[in-house]
Amino acid sequence: MGRTVKLNDIDSVVSALDYPVSRETAVEEYADVTLSLADGEENMGDIISQSSDDTFDSADDLETELMNLLPRHAVGEPYQSEGDG
Repeated sequence: MGRTVKLNDIDSVVSALDYPVSRETAVEEYADVTLSLADGEENMGDIISQSSDDTFDSADDLETELMNLLPRHAVGEPYQSEGDG
C-alpha cells in the first residue's frame, strides 16, 4: 500500500533511512511514496531514480537532490516570487 506525503513533510520521510544509502536502495524504499505537490503529484522513487548521484551520505543530501530534481510545478506557479507583492 502506498503512502502520500506532502512536500513540506519530506524531511521526516528521508530521515527514516540509514545513511549512507545507495540511489538504488532509496529508489526501492520510496517506490510506493507519492509526493503531494503544489500542482499535482509525483512518485518519489521515480524522481530519485533521475539522480546522477550513486550514493547519498545523509538525509540532507537526499532531500537536497530530491528538491533539485522536482519539476517546476512542484512548488507553485512558474516565475512567481513571494517577494513581488
